[in-house]
Amino acid sequence: MPRILAIDYGIKRSGIAITDELQIIASGLTTVPSDTAIAFLKEYFAKENVIKVLIGEPKQMNGQPSESTEIIENFVSKFKTEFPEMALERSDERFTSKMAFQTMIDSGLNKKQRQNKALVDEIAATIMLQDYLLKQ
Repeated sequence: MPRILAIDYGIKRSGIAITDELQIIASGLTTVPSDTAIAFLKEYFAKENVIKVLIGEPKQMNGQPSESTEIIENFVSKFKTEFPEMALERSDERFTSKMAFQTMIDSGLNKKQRQNKALVDEIAATIMLQDYLLKQ
């Protein structure tokens, strides 16, 4: 079965998570510089069977778009141009970074490890993807 990939796109870095082939479990894949995300995805899609991509949709508490919405919408536009056949869904990413940080604490990571923002982004993408899988 094909996999589902999730992207927590950010100004500097983008966390990426992927499902197993049965689309049951989400796992962190990597974090890439955001300006190289499209190139990374081209290479990854050439090697792996991915059927759908989730891209986080940042919203404020009142449901309005956040200040980073424009940056992410530009990436979504580029993504659609580069991968017109790929199914794309947007996913509410509110609280994923906070949940990722709490997960790091709960996992017993020390303070220095918790300061690794790339790891936070990867875990946030994993949380977003696992939440999506639970709703299916």
